[in-house]
Amino acid sequence: VTAKEFEATLDGFPDYVFNADYKLRSLQDLESYIQTNKHLPEFPSEKEVIENGLKLGEMNTLLVKKVEELSLYIISMQKEIDELKADRTKK
Repeated sequence: VTAKEFEATLDGFPDYVFNADYKLRSLQDLESYIQTNKHLPEFPSEKEVIENGLKLGEMNTLLVKKVEELSLYIISMQKEIDELKADRTKK
């Protein structure tokens, strides 16, 4: 199939990641999950994709969710870096 554009109808989008009550997985928990399962949480494994294929709309939504989560991790880390820099300049 060749197309210049494709429109998928989705049931929702993961902006709920930015809600105050969203529980972002700790980086330690994320690392442990990846080491154990060899793929990101919520993503299918390579074996599952080979056997079952994947739904592009669902995968794109999941990718957006992970980008949003990564953005939250980066913001949190930058705040920590800024605090450490401020503490260092006070000494």
